[in-house]
Amino acid sequence: MKKRAVVALGHRALGTNLPEQMEAVKHSSKTIADLIEQGYQVAITHSNAPQVGMIHAAMNEFGKKYDEYTAAPMSVCSAMSQGYIGYDLQNAIREELLNRGIYRTVSTVLTQVVIDPYDEAFYTPTKVLGRYMSKEEADEEIRKGNYVREEEGKGYRRVVSAPNPVKIVEIEAVKALLDADQVVIACGGGGIPVLSQGNHLKGASAVIEKDLVAGKMAEDIDADQLIILTSVEKVCLNNGKENEEALGTITVAEAKQYMSEGHFGIYNMLPKFSASVSFIEGKEGREALITSFDKLGDGLKGKTGTRIK
Repeated sequence: MKKRAVVALGHRALGTNLPEQMEAVKHSSKTIADLIEQGYQVAITHSNAPQVGMIHAAMNEFGKKYDEYTAAPMSVCSAMSQGYIGYDLQNAIREELLNRGIYRTVSTVLTQVVIDPYDEAFYTPTKVLGRYMSKEEADEEIRKGNYVREEEGKGYRRVVSAPNPVKIVEIEAVKALLDADQVVIACGGGGIPVLSQGNHLKGASAVIEKDLVAGKMAEDIDADQLIILTSVEKVCLNNGKENEEALGTITVAEAKQYMSEGHFGIYNMLPKFSASVSFIEGKEGREALITSFDKLGDGLKGKTGTRIK
């Protein structure tokens, strides 16, 4: 039996603009190909913060300049980012696999994720998005019912909510592709957030934490491992302080303790640990690995990284 893994690619694995992304996915594809060579079935999710911000700003500016066009809602911008990133990523992985003599289809699934309309996150938006705006532009956003945040000396920026994922709509398609031993890219940027209204799915003005969706997808496809690739080789307690301590292999109980003690930033490491703990507790024998994408090989051998069992 092949091992099944969900790999969550962070910002470093993708870059921030088109040229950076084209170069970054070449390196990321080698990491994915290494896993496949080791006999893994792989589903990939990824961040999209710079990309979706760029798309959102571009579409809004275009709508302002030309009366016949309108601004694009967040859900549409998220869908665009999934296609844009998936296009580069799937082609880079396909090329790397073929260079190694591995013939495997790589597919990007445009993925929607149902959220709860009563999620508390809607009352406290946290995710900053898009370019800086003037006071007049910010007032216009507020009139539309959107949230903005002022950054001293820089201007105003749009802020959106980050609700929890409830259900991955296209999960059966992801499972079918994995069962056929294909490589799948899904739930990019946390998925396209949608509200379920009978048989209709309505796009929501929100973003979803990609690490939480990675854990949800790993649970739904019954993966053996959740691999979260980020900017650090190991997660540290007391980060940046004299008593900084790098975490190696820890238990779920220890992970919960560190979370409750507030060691991890709410929008940085905390979602990674929350996703890992939830996934591992779902079934015996599962584990999670948090490390940098250039250290994954050593992480899988137990030589580095933060491993939760």
